[in-house]
Amino acid sequence: MLISLSQWLQLLYPEQLGFLRVFQYLTFRAVMAAMTALLIGLALGPIVIRRLTELKIGQPIREYGVAEHMVKQGTPTMGGALILLAIAISTLLWFDWSNRFVWIVMIVTFGFGAIGWVDDWRKVVDKNPEGMRSREKYFWQSLIGLVAALYLAFSVSETSNLRVLELFIRWVQSGFSNDLPPKADLIVPFFKSISYPLGVFGFIFLTYVVIVGSSNAVNLTDGLDGLAIMPVVMVGSALGIFAYATGSSVYANYLLLPHIPGAGELMIFCAAMAGSGLAFLWFNAYPAQVFMGDVGALALGGALGTIAVIVRQEVVLAIMGGIFVLEALSVMAQVTWFKYTKRRYGAGRRILLMAPLHHHFEKSGWKETQVVVRFWIITMLLCLVGLSSLKLR
Repeated sequence: MLISLSQWLQLLYPEQLGFLRVFQYLTFRAVMAAMTALLIGLALGPIVIRRLTELKIGQPIREYGVAEHMVKQGTPTMGGALILLAIAISTLLWFDWSNRFVWIVMIVTFGFGAIGWVDDWRKVVDKNPEGMRSREKYFWQSLIGLVAALYLAFSVSETSNLRVLELFIRWVQSGFSNDLPPKADLIVPFFKSISYPLGVFGFIFLTYVVIVGSSNAVNLTDGLDGLAIMPVVMVGSALGIFAYATGSSVYANYLLLPHIPGAGELMIFCAAMAGSGLAFLWFNAYPAQVFMGDVGALALGGALGTIAVIVRQEVVLAIMGGIFVLEALSVMAQVTWFKYTKRRYGAGRRILLMAPLHHHFEKSGWKETQVVVRFWIITMLLCLVGLSSLKLR
């Protein structure tokens, strides 16, 4: 919004307000978006926490969980609404409203946030730690993920929504021809020319898995004070760098990346997500004054997945978000092995002391703060590995 306002003012007063040209610079707007989101989060944080406390929106703790966590019973949850509010205000202020990629990321983010809101609300109102039924939650996640995947399949190679619609109609009329341009291929990092053609259906399937999988992986990670939000900030910031490079024809050609016109504007959203995440961490650091809840975790995970698909860095997302991947795999392995052994031996057995993975380390004797900080350090290293793929090929 501010970029359009600055352009209008420059037309009216070109000599007096020439300094407003700084609003045209993407890097300036990204810095301002991060600062805006940070200040909004810090300013509104106490108000949101106080309001959640008054409404008695407290986090229910599972009885079969870690015993030390029972003291957290009643801590205000649904604090992810604060993150989403700061992201929305900051992004709307600083990004170019004509950019379709930011809009699709916003739609996915707030769509998943709405699912999380309903889930959290049922946990509070019904006093049920499980919240929304898994099938119901998965249905709505899948619906949003598939719609986003279908749109992105035709938008990564085009510059307008009209052209996206034309391509979609042409695809249907051709009997669902399975071709997509090379820039829509699955890119293998650290190699100059290795990529795999996906076709439309392959692209849609991969995008769906990345978006829905990232959303649930971040949600599973959000089990300790500050554990999920800092990796989200780091991975989101790294993706912002990829977005900036991918959106620039100069940097994309130099770094052998596919050039996606308009993708650079996603840097604004990534910056806003980083700023709001740091503001939330101020209140979520141990001992947490508020939890983000599913409203925040599902939304942020969906945002990371959508951005990674647009900038064609799905594999790099899996590397940088390695903690999220391990947390999700730990749950899948634990549940699968338990069901298998129960069917085979009559009694379920466990691979880990407790899933997700962070609870296993707690049961092993690590303190909560040790688990959190060590997972942060691992994520920082993985983000550096992911960023190194920009040049190491």
